[in-house]
Amino acid sequence: MSLLPQNFLALSLVVFLLGMKHGFDADHLAVIDGLTRFNSKTSPKVARFCGVYFSLGHGVIVIATALAVTLFAHHWQTQEWLETFGAWVSIIFLALLGFLNLRAVFVSDPTQVVRPVGLKGRFLGRLTQTRRPVLVALIGALFALSFDTISQAALFALNASHFGGWEHALLLGLWFMLGMLMTDGINGYWVSRLLYSTDQIALVASRVMSLAVAGVSLLVAFLGIAKLTIPVASTWIEGRESVISLAIILIITTSFLFSLWLTSRAGDPLKTGVNQQAN
Repeated sequence: MSLLPQNFLALSLVVFLLGMKHGFDADHLAVIDGLTRFNSKTSPKVARFCGVYFSLGHGVIVIATALAVTLFAHHWQTQEWLETFGAWVSIIFLALLGFLNLRAVFVSDPTQVVRPVGLKGRFLGRLTQTRRPVLVALIGALFALSFDTISQAALFALNASHFGGWEHALLLGLWFMLGMLMTDGINGYWVSRLLYSTDQIALVASRVMSLAVAGVSLLVAFLGIAKLTIPVASTWIEGRESVISLAIILIITTSFLFSLWLTSRAGDPLKTGVNQQAN
């Protein structure tokens, strides 16, 4: 916890960045992709906002966790072994997601858009096939009931307790949700645009984004391993977590914006066909 800023304004900014980073989680991207595709033909308005609904449900659990932790902060003693265990769990999942998404790029049909690969969505089965915004939000809430999400909420909530009462934890939870809302919301919109763009540019855009997600997942896993196993690397990383998080967000945001730009250039196949017939 000492690695997080001791100034509340700086802490709020870091939590906002953590929310953005959390929104780029491969599991988030995969389930939002699936929900958007399922609704694209019958409920296009819902499809465009699947990322927003998902983040709202996810954020409610984050805020509730932060408030609960604040109430028991004075009696909370985090065991060192639990932090180490949680770190290795995150590393394993990130590495697995990284390799799975990297594999998806190389084994996908060259004529098809690459879909992000997640793990949690497979356990929800047909629950991810819904056209109701409330149920999409519920799926987001279910995704928040995981070790990585709860641990992040607990971490910044414990820091918030140093500045005052539950109001500070609530504010940090809202900042986290806002950061996540930006990335997941834009992702849902991007996927809905991508589904109507089937030319070569759209195919490239999906591969750019999948490679970015895979690369970032593997990079974070590598840094986590280095921090836990190499003393020199651990010394270098400590105190630079915020800078590293910002760099990761910039990398994947740049890739995302580039993919979005490519998708905007990709022509609507129906319009393209009409123009070709006119010529």
